[in-house]
Amino acid sequence: MKKQFLTAIVLISGTALCAQPQVKLGIDVLRDRNFDILQGKRVGLVTNPTGVDRFLKSTVDILFEAENVTLVALYGPEHGVRGDVPGGGKIEDAKDEKTGLPIYSLYGATRKPTREMVKDVDVLVYDIQDIGCRSYTYISTMGLVMEACADYGLECVVLDRPNPLGGEKVEGCLTEDGNISFVSQFKIPYVYGLTCGELATMLNQEEMISGRCALTVVPMEGWNRSMDFTQTGLSWVPTSPHIPEAVSSLFYVTTGILGELYVVSIGVGYTLPFQLVASDLISAQELADRLNSIKIEGVFFRPIYVKPYYSVGKDLDYQGVQIHIIDPVKVVLSDIQFYIMQEMYALNPKLDFFSMAPNRIRMWNQVSGSDFIFNEFSKGYRFDSIRDYWHKDDESFKKKSAKYYLYQ
Repeated sequence: MKKQFLTAIVLISGTALCAQPQVKLGIDVLRDRNFDILQGKRVGLVTNPTGVDRFLKSTVDILFEAENVTLVALYGPEHGVRGDVPGGGKIEDAKDEKTGLPIYSLYGATRKPTREMVKDVDVLVYDIQDIGCRSYTYISTMGLVMEACADYGLECVVLDRPNPLGGEKVEGCLTEDGNISFVSQFKIPYVYGLTCGELATMLNQEEMISGRCALTVVPMEGWNRSMDFTQTGLSWVPTSPHIPEAVSSLFYVTTGILGELYVVSIGVGYTLPFQLVASDLISAQELADRLNSIKIEGVFFRPIYVKPYYSVGKDLDYQGVQIHIIDPVKVVLSDIQFYIMQEMYALNPKLDFFSMAPNRIRMWNQVSGSDFIFNEFSKGYRFDSIRDYWHKDDESFKKKSAKYYLYQ
């Protein structure tokens, strides 16, 4: 029966889960090695629902059931170990219903494990799927976990997973002093082109975190830098409520910074999170025509008419554009939101985004990583006023980070 199950093709959330996915995840490789690096140690696991093997079994359950692993505690990032907390919601310490293990919150009163939280632990294992964008908070949690390991003399193990944006895209200036925050924890580009294991190694070796921990990365097998997520054969587990599919990771980068202003809908609150931009102050057809006339490589804009169910524009008739990524290799994802703001403002100067959301400018600066982007772009909403600055660190970061590549 087990063999028949493994040779089936199961459709989950519209994704074909193949009998033998091409990519083995870090947790799969660790299990193949009979959990060698964890034997004889008390293990704490930092994870959430995305921490699964290639057949969707939870890493929590895998380690808990392994005869030669002593799993003693769980640690929950944003959304919680079992994914039962909405975005931004505080995580409370609790007990896991299935295993009876204590769960310590890393998204509540503290975001860095305290000495009390790890007093019964020898090694902290991190296993969370990321989306390749620095403003997504899981890598911030990873860095703080590494710092705690350095502080308390613990080992740190990162079980590697694919970057759904691939390993070749790098976009956006490095985070600058004054804008370091939980949504831009490190001086890396907005799109950083590394797996979490590669990034962890870089953070550790380049002294980009406080202290240096005893780090072990368990690499994947079968992944390469040019892969998109569909080529892995893996099924996508939503990393958060508004990243329901792997492709959502790409769209998060196209509108995520713009969305921090809460002036227009970016599809959060509708059925297309991050995939559209709409307002009641704009003509859908005119905006689509203007954006398509720019001929931005790899993307097409289609007029769309929506009535959001919640968030910005709830129950209002909005119109704008749906973003269709035609060539994910050639498209520069993060540029798209700046072009959209430029053309919306040109069509209707009432859409003076920053004047409409003065209380959100601080968050905009933290997510974009630089005060310069706001200071220059706000003068007339012309992308050419910031384009060179936005991309000034792309090539130098690619060169610097290449030494930490685990995959070709």
